[in-house]
Amino acid sequence: MGVADAEPGGVPVNDEPLTIANEFTEVHVRRVETRNGARLLITAPKSGRSISLDALELEALTRQNPRTLEAMVGNTDGPLLP
Repeated sequence: MGVADAEPGGVPVNDEPLTIANEFTEVHVRRVETRNGARLLITAPKSGRSISLDALELEALTRQNPRTLEAMVGNTDGPLLP
């Protein structure tokens, strides 16, 4: 692992991001170390939005069915729940 860089908000960022893209969008994924352990930092440069997910939150994604993910993709203006 490389040397951690300073990221806005004081989150240490490690190494280069993994970029995943298609004809609709692009996201950057990085592993970051926090006081509460490792997280994945997912950033969407086009929208400027990002989210940091811990292991429990990532595992929760594996329990979702295609309909839930389709609803998330179809609702680009915000979260599914208020």
